[in-house]
Amino acid sequence: MPDRNRIHEAMDVVGRRFPPTPLIRSEQLSRQTGAEVFLKLENLQRTGSFKVRGAVYKLWRIRNEVGPRGVVAASAGNHAQGVALAASDLGIPATVIMPEGSSISKQVATRDYGARVLLHGKTVAEALDRARELEQEGYTFLHPFDDDDVIAGQATVGLELTEQLERFDEVWVPVGGGGLAAGVALALAKRRPTARVVGIQTRACPSALEALRQGHPVEVETERTLADGIRVPRIGERPFRVLRQVMEEVLLVEESRIAMAVVALLERKKLLAEGAGAVPVAALLEAPADRVRNRRIVLVVSGGNLDLNVLDRILEQGLMRTGRILRFRVILDDAPGALHGLLSIVSKEEGNILHIFHDRLSVDLPLGRTRVEVEVETRGFDHIGRLTAALLQGGYRIEASPVSAL
Repeated sequence: MPDRNRIHEAMDVVGRRFPPTPLIRSEQLSRQTGAEVFLKLENLQRTGSFKVRGAVYKLWRIRNEVGPRGVVAASAGNHAQGVALAASDLGIPATVIMPEGSSISKQVATRDYGARVLLHGKTVAEALDRARELEQEGYTFLHPFDDDDVIAGQATVGLELTEQLERFDEVWVPVGGGGLAAGVALALAKRRPTARVVGIQTRACPSALEALRQGHPVEVETERTLADGIRVPRIGERPFRVLRQVMEEVLLVEESRIAMAVVALLERKKLLAEGAGAVPVAALLEAPADRVRNRRIVLVVSGGNLDLNVLDRILEQGLMRTGRILRFRVILDDAPGALHGLLSIVSKEEGNILHIFHDRLSVDLPLGRTRVEVEVETRGFDHIGRLTAALLQGGYRIEASPVSAL
């Protein structure tokens, strides 16, 4: 495992290239939870993620050992961009294997940072297999998390924290492969030995939790998740050696909470976080009050590389789940004035109509009837209750439009 000297060396290498990312206090989250909450904003790091720290330090350490073909990595996003930038800065050729169907914006960003991008396979695991094949052809392979130098690079997040905040009780860290959490834990071991490192994962991929339960890394079944950056079915061996000694707690979050956390950060702090970066906020909002009250907690917002098309869906879902949008359906007579009567009630109750959709062709509708779906901007669940009551009083039978799964 990286020792204290190597972590401080990593701090020197990373610090020469990038300024510390901001640490801010969240008044809103502090009021909501009764804790004193701080956000460590790795989403504002260059390349939009903490991953560049480990890549920069790893490449600096091996810069004189890399052959003429350069380095190769496999990634669907953040590690790809970190490796591309770090290699470009050192004048080292970089090849990144990305799964077919990877985000076009992430492919473009990786190329813009100077890497050659090759598409292979349907999953990161298949892309990783191809990267390992290229390693046999003379490329130097860079692992995204199961590497001592990478862990030392990620540890610089923890060292920065100790310089930015004199005292804190806990640091909540997203856990995928475990490199960030292990690095933060190692950095705090000497400087803040009483601070707890709490891991955050999704219920869709609880690999760290299962590893701690069973005493060794295991591969878990995974499901689709907004937090794709931490959808790693097996935690790394090296990170696990650290985490099994220091991590006493792993919290799991639901998908709906992740969407709400992304919306909360964007609306309250004007901060864009990807799903994996928002999971500590989601976990805090889901935690029992007596678990966090009067604690000084740092949440590591690990990244902000979120595709705009995904963001659009998250915003809509988040607004619906927090009572900011109401979507409902009613069946009306297909006659002049019928729609006006419905919308006049919505207007009287100060609902802002966003969309209206007519369906006259469904086979379950009698001739002369139409199903109308209305999307209304609202001010919260109390407002929704008043609006719904007014519609019912007006004689309308409301069919709720379900919130679809992301």
